[in-house]
Amino acid sequence: MKSNRKWKTTAFILTCGLTVALEGGAAAQTSAGSGLNAGIFATMDSYYNTDIVVSATNTVTTMEGQSEDAAATDTTVPADTAATDTAVPVDTTICGYTNLGIAQVDSSLNVREQPDTNSDIVGKMQSDAGCEILEDDGEWLKIESGQVTGYVKAEYIITGEAAVAKAQEVMKTIATVTTQTLNVRAEMNTDCTKLALMPEGEELEVLNQYDGWVEVDLDGDVGYASTDYVEISQQLPKAQTMTELKYGQGVSDTRVSLVAYATQFVGNPYVWGGTSLTRGADCSGFVLSVYANYGVYLPHSSRAQAGCGTRISASEAQPGDLFFYGSGKGINHVAIYIGNGQIVHASSPSTGIKISNAYYRSPVCVVRVLGN
Repeated sequence: MKSNRKWKTTAFILTCGLTVALEGGAAAQTSAGSGLNAGIFATMDSYYNTDIVVSATNTVTTMEGQSEDAAATDTTVPADTAATDTAVPVDTTICGYTNLGIAQVDSSLNVREQPDTNSDIVGKMQSDAGCEILEDDGEWLKIESGQVTGYVKAEYIITGEAAVAKAQEVMKTIATVTTQTLNVRAEMNTDCTKLALMPEGEELEVLNQYDGWVEVDLDGDVGYASTDYVEISQQLPKAQTMTELKYGQGVSDTRVSLVAYATQFVGNPYVWGGTSLTRGADCSGFVLSVYANYGVYLPHSSRAQAGCGTRISASEAQPGDLFFYGSGKGINHVAIYIGNGQIVHASSPSTGIKISNAYYRSPVCVVRVLGN
């Protein structure tokens, strides 16, 4: 029985660690959009990796009316203590990790700059997010996940064979864009409607694979991308960065506060029809609840929210304004602009509340609801 379990683990490791580089992906390029879209992607590199920081002393009030210190706990909602399981043989690679750890929390796990609960939060890991364990002092782990390096409480990370088993359960097939601008289409042919333009490096969850095409998730909608321009791999969720946001002149204190409040919930779950910033919300429920904290009450529908306020151009957007996205069916997604070309939004069940590039999809419109 022991030998059989080892065989299964080895087989999984080989599968999970496999990355398929599809033919022609790096050299070929789809046609980029003209006008607004061309300008968007020409300037994308200057802000693509800029996110937001939350000070270790920032206090927020949740929609349930409870005041909580963002630094008081190292999980947003405490979870059962995670036990470390039997070690995996050295030099094995699991979904890109050689010393795998997986977060096991009810919502999200704070990643801190130093091994101290008073240290600044530099990132957050949603439950089931993977990480490379760099150091272990028994109480704190130094980890690396995505673009985040920092410290987490060891009790909330599973390792060894338990982590391998969890990875096998939760890993997803991801398509990473390998061309400057990828057209995501409504059908599996190049003559149909373009649903979105995706920048190089963007990661899309693969729902199904076909001959020459992959079906991908677009915030709950479905699109298709040519396999000539993506690389397929098995991945675990990654930590989200919380780097300091530098505001431009003319941004009100209310807008700065709203963005800081909204980004407190990065890493929390996506729940269709939900409005809870801690237990789960969908895209419009997230926006509704954030705005309600500032005395602005919006309908629970992205399409209806697009009819509130004043439409502005993307170049006029300030932190706190709303970006709307859609397809041939109309508007179906909404996000809060946080400045520097980025948004915070309840993206999908697989990613939860996250920070993204504002132009990861072509916005249908931008709306200003919050006064200056």
